[in-house]
Amino acid sequence: MYNYKEREKMERKNLEKTIKFALDKEHEAVDFYKHCSSLTSRPEMKDVFLEMAEEEKKHVRMLENFKPEQVEKIKLKKIPDLKLSDYLVDMKFSPDMSYQDLLILAMKREEASVKLYTDFTQNESDPALIKLFQILAQEELRHKNQLQREYDDFILKNN
Repeated sequence: MYNYKEREKMERKNLEKTIKFALDKEHEAVDFYKHCSSLTSRPEMKDVFLEMAEEEKKHVRMLENFKPEQVEKIKLKKIPDLKLSDYLVDMKFSPDMSYQDLLILAMKREEASVKLYTDFTQNESDPALIKLFQILAQEELRHKNQLQREYDDFILKNN
């Protein structure tokens, strides 16, 4: 005999674990961008990194206040992937890293976040949760593109 209550309980537990995991990643991103802001010597990039930290805080709030009926109202936009970071090597953080390396590190982190949320959508059956992860993937792609444009403008055009 199939126990629907048991399945619902298990699905709720999986939902909670998934959202907790995503929340941990978003909190980590907030801390990362605040730290990047403190490291860069370019005043305009300090602001960009602080703005990105604020964007990540919005993701935290979205996850903390997840309500399926609210997510369904949000329209998804098609955001092209510039793919510049796809051809760059992953970086490890160090306090004395160059601005170029800092941008690469940030781009790669955003790239990983896009993949994470995209993977979540493919392993989920709840339409509202799929939409939530699509929204978050879209936001992370927007961040990735912002960093890639900075890399293109500051690093590639100056070399």
